[in-house]
Amino acid sequence: METVLKRLGEFSLADLDSVWLILRGGSVVDWHRLNIPQATDAHRFLRSHALDANDERDRSHIDRIQRAAIEYLRRQFGFPIPRPFEKATIEQLLAKASSKGHRQVCACTILKAMHIIHHVESRELLFSLPMSDQDLFRLVEERVYRVVGHMLSSGMPITEFVGGRKHRDSIYTKLLSKSDAHASAIYDKLRFRIVTRTRDDILPVLRYLSEHLFPFNYVAPEESINTILPFRSYCQSHARLKSLCPKLQVPPGDDLNLGGNLFSAESYRIIHFVVDLPVRVSDEVLAAAPAQVQQLGSIVFGLCEFQMLDQGTEETNETGEASHDRYKSRQLTAVAQRLKLGKLPNN
Repeated sequence: METVLKRLGEFSLADLDSVWLILRGGSVVDWHRLNIPQATDAHRFLRSHALDANDERDRSHIDRIQRAAIEYLRRQFGFPIPRPFEKATIEQLLAKASSKGHRQVCACTILKAMHIIHHVESRELLFSLPMSDQDLFRLVEERVYRVVGHMLSSGMPITEFVGGRKHRDSIYTKLLSKSDAHASAIYDKLRFRIVTRTRDDILPVLRYLSEHLFPFNYVAPEESINTILPFRSYCQSHARLKSLCPKLQVPPGDDLNLGGNLFSAESYRIIHFVVDLPVRVSDEVLAAAPAQVQQLGSIVFGLCEFQMLDQGTEETNETGEASHDRYKSRQLTAVAQRLKLGKLPNN
């Protein structure tokens, strides 16, 4: 694991593409290329998925998903997948998806199908395991604390890190404050907050997290909020980022992604995103699962929310109408009104 943070002047196109995807809440399925040309890059990418390229079982699991993706594409769409792709390693597939030409398009198509199949199968595995939400939360917390603990001990520019599980009363209140009052719509039952030293530390820390903790391709689409960084202007003010901007998958803009929280003050600033974080379950837990799902590997996903901001923004947020106390007061007042009168304000 890296002990030195990559600064903005050292960013690669892959780094900028991944953090831009996270900030805008996009989907990797809409991409048309990758930027993972080397085997070392591929192995880091797999590690962010909690997969080890040197582990025979993980390698076998990846190969099976790759075959399933190719079979799906041929069966449903009649895609002319070249036979060599059936025997290609994941490193070769990622490198081909980062090149040019027809085979690059083909490799990207296979990887998109693999992305979905892996996620669906991991969900099926999770639902079949004798695990409670609290068991899953513990696995996610262990992985997050291990990575962020390493960042803190290495002296990376993080001034505050807080993790926690949402209390039941907070869950009830949040559900009552939402028009779609379903428990499945609560993404922050497990949440983590990271405050960086300066605004210019946000993207390097975010890039580190997306490489060592959660894969950027499993950030939940349409669930990101960014009210801190007007991305295009920010990149234009840094020479290295400015040179990379024309090559991004999606052209950057300056529109801030405000989200739809009725109770946040207009002055409140935050970067917020939801990830499906992959964790490995033990062989002991897997052994208790039905035989038909044991072939689905050992990786499951746990939804959690991340909040990021810099120290200066944190200090501003905690004054006036943007403070957390004022936010909770507005939320509780609205929920009390809904309980009495049956309608949320502004709905």
